[in-house]
Amino acid sequence: MTVRPLRGPWAGRTSLRRKIAALAAATALLVVTAVGVLVHLWTAQDIRSRGEARALNTLYGAMDVYRRTGVLTDGAELDPDGLPAALRPPADGERHHVYDGHVEGNVGPSVWAAQRTGGPGSPVLAVQINLSPDRANLSRLDAVMAVASLVALAAAVPLAVYGAGLLSRRLGRVAATAARISAGDLDARTGPTKGRDEVADIAATVDRMADSLALRLRTERRFTADVAHELRTPVGGLLAAVGLLPPGETEDLLRARVRDLRDLVEDLLEISRLDAGAEEPVRVRVPLGAVVAEAVARTGLATEVIDRSEAAQAADGTVRTVETDPRRLERIVANLVVNAHRHGAGPVRVTVDGPTVVVRDHGPGPDDLLLHGPRRFHTGARERGSGHGLGLTIALGQARVLGAELLLANAPDGGAVATLRLPV
Repeated sequence: MTVRPLRGPWAGRTSLRRKIAALAAATALLVVTAVGVLVHLWTAQDIRSRGEARALNTLYGAMDVYRRTGVLTDGAELDPDGLPAALRPPADGERHHVYDGHVEGNVGPSVWAAQRTGGPGSPVLAVQINLSPDRANLSRLDAVMAVASLVALAAAVPLAVYGAGLLSRRLGRVAATAARISAGDLDARTGPTKGRDEVADIAATVDRMADSLALRLRTERRFTADVAHELRTPVGGLLAAVGLLPPGETEDLLRARVRDLRDLVEDLLEISRLDAGAEEPVRVRVPLGAVVAEAVARTGLATEVIDRSEAAQAADGTVRTVETDPRRLERIVANLVVNAHRHGAGPVRVTVDGPTVVVRDHGPGPDDLLLHGPRRFHTGARERGSGHGLGLTIALGQARVLGAELLLANAPDGGAVATLRLPV
């Protein structure tokens, strides 16, 4: 028993597992990039600071030796050609330093420190500290940080995928339970889930919702059954009383209305039995085409019946039969035919092909029915006919008892198509 729904908004969705894994990977990438940049900047600043300290200390020692002995040591020079303009010449007798980012060959960047050897006009003693070895170490550190970041990212992504998979499976379990409840399985429950978090709260809420919904539905079904049972006797008495009226237009009108009321009560009783699961089929082997033709004839409505099994029977002389409950099968076919005439448009055609019965009309098509499924006491637009809206509900219930599949769909060229597939 199936009602084909319209395409839902969740079609083509992206897996939550992929989203979480992608978010975790992006976060890990941002973290390792930020850490790498901070380490690079801090190390570069530390190299420069240590270079400046070395340059000043070297200048201090070289100046002390030069003033005492006149000898240049530790690579010190007097008025060197490469001395930066900022140190040429120092404005006073204090030690000064400056960072030179110029690179030439294997030298640079570097830190210069300079100090005038005496009074104004005396030469300038300068020392240059080459930072190339330290910068090479910084490049190696950057490479190590990059490799470590890639290793950390490679380890973080599988862990994120695994964690997202656990969460996705738990949420999928809750979603599957909700889908089963939406499809009519009111006994579906998620049950206890691992952990105490929002997913566990959602699962518990869905289970409580299902319990409440099942209780309300059972209460409504019990009320419907009780009302139908209580009405059956007075409606029967009313029908007998109408039979005592003198013949005439009033008697015919009352009799028709009382019969409609009796049919409604009988339909309600049938639905209550179907809801309670108390119906059991009595299966016998019957010719499907003949049963369908008889059911259509009893409706009294102009309907074309096409039995394609007759051609096969004429070919080999074998009567095509199915094992089913003929009374319930007739009830399903009659309801589908009446529904096609009442809410669709002619011509209405019934086709029997193997174990399949197809009822086709040429009306506007059951879009609302495909979207929401059969609803009791809902007959669609007023201009599409009258009735109490229980025919399809009964047909679906009886198909479920027979173990058959009933599909409702729109025909490609317009109209409604109801397909009943009996079990083979």
